[in-house]
Amino acid sequence: MTLQEQIRSARLRTVMVLVLFVILMAAIVAAIYVAFGSGYGVIMGLVAVGYGIFGYIAAGSIVAAASGAHKITKDQAPELFLAVENAAIAAGLAKTPDVYIIEDPAPNAFAAGRTPEKAYVAATTGIIQLLDKRELEAVMAHEMAHVRNRDVRLMTLAAVMVGVISMIADMLLWSMIFSGGRNNNNNPIGAIIAIVAIILAPIGAALLQMSLSRRREYLADATAAELTGDPEGLARALYKLGADQRPLQKVNRATAHLWIESPLRDHHGMSTSLAGLFDTHPPLQERIDRLQEMGGFQLPPLPKGAAEA
Repeated sequence: MTLQEQIRSARLRTVMVLVLFVILMAAIVAAIYVAFGSGYGVIMGLVAVGYGIFGYIAAGSIVAAASGAHKITKDQAPELFLAVENAAIAAGLAKTPDVYIIEDPAPNAFAAGRTPEKAYVAATTGIIQLLDKRELEAVMAHEMAHVRNRDVRLMTLAAVMVGVISMIADMLLWSMIFSGGRNNNNNPIGAIIAIVAIILAPIGAALLQMSLSRRREYLADATAAELTGDPEGLARALYKLGADQRPLQKVNRATAHLWIESPLRDHHGMSTSLAGLFDTHPPLQERIDRLQEMGGFQLPPLPKGAAEA
């Protein structure tokens, strides 16, 4: 399958996942209606819409604050700036994204922003120190691929939708608690539906978000390899990221899907239990294997602990 075919396929799957998001939202709204009536549902809906609009508009700033990223000038990190500029030119972007730095020895990077014009790239001090020029440019090409493919907007929207669904579920839970489990008309079936929605809706939303994220990582890797003509450079970068076991100092599950490599890996006891059900990223070894097939080269297998993560 060619890269363009992969992009078209990814867009089709994205539409399907977003439709499932809408269905999930409709299901939890229906649960509110059954449990508490239309009046309460309207209030919850207005609060959720307001929260969603604010979250979408301020998403870039929220992500930067959550990760400890701050904007820098070219003089502060010339190698990183050059890598971003080269990648932006190769990707054909009209504007080079702003560059942010994160004072953290753990190597990682991400792109964020609602649109390509408002996008920015953030990198830790650790990844700048760990990677050579070739590898750093490959990583920045991966991030530019997310920008060019509109992934930053999609994943921002997905994160907002997950947040809205989780917030509605929390509001529904507290309403059940403060009402002593009573709903309108004291309907036991309505109470059961509400409880099921509280439990399953956030889990379903998280799984949909993870599905989008994992597929987008494969596509961004392939796009980066095409932009640089150097799949081995990205594979070597991913190999180094996988072999480095230092955890990020600021970890947030809500933004974990944005990073080039999962910041939740083995962090404070969190691991890939449940067969990777809630992993935000595909296994690094699988990503490296795909790049090896593209470039016809061979790297040693990742160390055991890194490969499992």
